[in-house]
Amino acid sequence: MTQTPGTWNPLINSMLAKSLIANMTARPLTAYDADWKLVCLACTELPTLQNGKARVIDLPNDVKGGGKKGMEIDVELRDLRWGDGTPVSAKDVVFTLEVGRHPLSGVASSEGYKRVIKLDVKDDRRFTMTIDRITFDYNSIGFLLLPAHIEKPIFDANPAEYRNRTAYDTNSTNPGLAFGPYRIVEIVPGSRVVLEQNPTWTGQKPHFKRIVVKIIESTAALEANLLSGNVDYVLGELGLSLDQAIAFEKRHKERYNVVYKPALIYEHIDVNLDNKLLGDRRVRQAMLLAIDRKAISEKLFEGKQPIAHGGISVLDPMFSPAARQYGYDPAAARKLLDEAGFATLKNGVRHNAADERLSIELGTTAGNRVRELVAQVMQSQLRQVGIEVRLKAEPPRIFFEAMGRRTFSGLGMYAWVQRPEGVPRSSLHSKEIPSAANAWSGQNYPGYANPEMDKALDAAERELDVDKRRTLFAEIQRLAADDLPSLPLFFRVDPFVIPKPLKGVTPTGTLNSSTLWIEQWRWEN
Repeated sequence: MTQTPGTWNPLINSMLAKSLIANMTARPLTAYDADWKLVCLACTELPTLQNGKARVIDLPNDVKGGGKKGMEIDVELRDLRWGDGTPVSAKDVVFTLEVGRHPLSGVASSEGYKRVIKLDVKDDRRFTMTIDRITFDYNSIGFLLLPAHIEKPIFDANPAEYRNRTAYDTNSTNPGLAFGPYRIVEIVPGSRVVLEQNPTWTGQKPHFKRIVVKIIESTAALEANLLSGNVDYVLGELGLSLDQAIAFEKRHKERYNVVYKPALIYEHIDVNLDNKLLGDRRVRQAMLLAIDRKAISEKLFEGKQPIAHGGISVLDPMFSPAARQYGYDPAAARKLLDEAGFATLKNGVRHNAADERLSIELGTTAGNRVRELVAQVMQSQLRQVGIEVRLKAEPPRIFFEAMGRRTFSGLGMYAWVQRPEGVPRSSLHSKEIPSAANAWSGQNYPGYANPEMDKALDAAERELDVDKRRTLFAEIQRLAADDLPSLPLFFRVDPFVIPKPLKGVTPTGTLNSSTLWIEQWRWEN
């Protein structure tokens, strides 16, 4: 794959590279399968209102949200063991929630953990969670558990320093960190991750004794390694770019099956709204109007990568066609820039009345050839309307650190991997803006704050009626399209270039990657 994670702790930082490996070594309680249906992985039965394992309740007056309605959810863990033989138990759930809720722990997004206001432990494997509201996705429990017997002493010693002292990074090959089919036995940073079968795994026995994941940060070098036989398979979720796969299929289809999986992967540009050059939404709207996304898709992706009109895919049941959609209209872009006060052209670049140059830095991940090409095309197109863009490609670990700390100066291009019908709270709610005060928790990297959006996000999460929820999702999409805290580019199509002997790889197109079912992968000559 093409990226190295910044941390191996599953709760801290959001990075697809980490998830792809973590999904081989652990299991979330629930996940969306390849048919986008919610299933139990680390639990025995999916709790629902229909089977009585989930219930709407009146919250007691002495708890947060008291006097309102909440929900109780009964969960039973599967018989699972950490790699050192310690049973996976409700103690791990209690500890994981403690870390997730702590204001200094620095988890990627704390909101989901904070909603659990009570955990009633019945025995080692059974517990009841009480959440502080009614939500339609009450049984989507997607976090990975932390081993309390290893991590709790580290956390208790200094919660504020936990993210820097976690055993996932200081003792990454500790077998007690894994309870999935595989465990990590070697990490060479920036080079490779070696996994071997976890002898304590209680599920289906995996077919491969050993898996070596090589980190090759250039997509061009990735293809060369595949053709030379230096690697057997490139992970579809984080490997060859779409244009590479299209060309590769034409030359090598007798040896490989190429699957183009439409995915809920939102390629976009986050805008740092603290940058005063970008604070006027007319400037952001002008930028989107000046980018010919249709031409980029046709030229680089043979039209296979659909234009995104916002963060909700047309494949998602909650997509609304009513939100504003931006075509390519450079004349309208120039008019908006004039109205926003950038009416003076000097050497082809717009200036405002204070003689400030409309010059913005666009950062992205280095090594992704197609992403760098898209950046260059956009740089040229924006120059046509008088916006100067300075390109900056950085190693993914450094780039995402800057996004998470909000130290990027102007624009940041990357992708979110999403789940079906997921409310985009973590990227759009004002309470999800990362800051030193919340230990950089949250994924609202632009710093977007709109009370109307907050209200719509809160209401959408609480609405059980699907038609009423669709109306709220439409409002979320309308506001995002008008305000443009992020500039939507494309919904990615993941190309899975699968060698013909490799069986059992099932692309999902969601944040629950194909590696969650790694035990089904096998090699049949």
